Amino acid sequence: MDMSDNSNRRRVVITGIGAVTAAGIGARGLWEGIQSGRSGITEITAFDTAAFRTKVAGQVHGFEAGEFVSKKNRKRLDRFASFAVAAGRMAVEDAGVDLSANGDAGIVMGSALGGLGFAEEQHDVYRDRGLDRVHPALALLVFGASSSCHMAIELGLKGPNLTNSNSCSSGTIAVGEAYEMIMSGRAGMILAGGCETPLYPLTFGSFTIIKAMTARNDEPGRACRPFDMQRDGFVMGEGAAVLVMEEMGRALDRGAKIYAEVMGYGLTNDAYHMTSSRPGGECAARAMNIALAKAGLTPADIGYINAHGSSTPINDKHETEAIKLTFGTHAYNIPVSGTKPFHAHPLGATGAIEAAICALAIHDGYLPPTLNLDTPDPDCDLDYIPNVGRARKVDYVLSNSFGFGGMNAALVLGRV
Repeated sequence: MDMSDNSNRRRVVITGIGAVTAAGIGARGLWEGIQSGRSGITEITAFDTAAFRTKVAGQVHGFEAGEFVSKKNRKRLDRFASFAVAAGRMAVEDAGVDLSANGDAGIVMGSALGGLGFAEEQHDVYRDRGLDRVHPALALLVFGASSSCHMAIELGLKGPNLTNSNSCSSGTIAVGEAYEMIMSGRAGMILAGGCETPLYPLTFGSFTIIKAMTARNDEPGRACRPFDMQRDGFVMGEGAAVLVMEEMGRALDRGAKIYAEVMGYGLTNDAYHMTSSRPGGECAARAMNIALAKAGLTPADIGYINAHGSSTPINDKHETEAIKLTFGTHAYNIPVSGTKPFHAHPLGATGAIEAAICALAIHDGYLPPTLNLDTPDPDCDLDYIPNVGRARKVDYVLSNSFGFGGMNAALVLGRV
């Protein structure tokens, strides 16, 4: 490791985690779900799937918006905005931070689809019952930044507010952009993450049309199987995760608990295809290398990789190639796992959920497994942790997210 070029830089740490996922709610709920070794993927109950090829998803059960959203706004927020507010509120509580004393705190969020699902639902209302029965706040809920704007209103955040819509890399990009903001001095504290609620018939069905999702419906908990020979597509989910990110000196001054440091961020595009990643992994590898360079690390420093691991035949193979291209022979020495079998793939929220998992892995010294990895694909021949996690202290981890349109994002997190 060589930090000589970064010795005078500002440092960015994660001090709070909030999560709404199929694996668990809250930082502890998510982490207990990961450590349990049980999948949160179930048969869909949110709508009738009789006409669909895929009938399973990472559906969040037991979520009550009233526990997190002010009474004034409970009827004004859809599921998407409610998830975001809930994750933000949990993250702030977990961080033990007084937002009233942090007037410059901002928000950076990511979402592939924003409030599209609620718009779909309200279109049915319009068609069947007329315009006067449509939710009066529809125009204020359909856009992606409704997540960050409602968080700002509910939590009183008056700093920068930014939401991106970069497909399945959105959550990772949000964390990365928040890191850049704090590094540059534009903000001292950012709530960063992602939110997605795509479990609505037309939204969900659009992915079944292109056959991107699994058809393994008989065993929902075994449907998502990254890097396994029998993988046949991803499992969609819903969820949100928000991280409280702070300039480290500021966090230390207030005696904050620190989960991990965000040390590097890389972003590239394949410029190749809307749904398939570029063969060989050149551009994905460049994103990882950029993140490593910003962190001042060498490939040999990384002790764990949280892979994108979408459970699709092509992309899992290409990610393996990209990791090999980045890490060379050291790639075979690094434990790797894909955690989507726990929480499914909530599109733009996934990267934020996985960043939270990486921070918890560093903090607690536990590397999550890849569930359902029973017969490893020979083309995916790295040390993918199968089925049972490992108790191991690591100092530096890499987290990957790859999305439709060729979006490649990578984060490096480290132990403080």
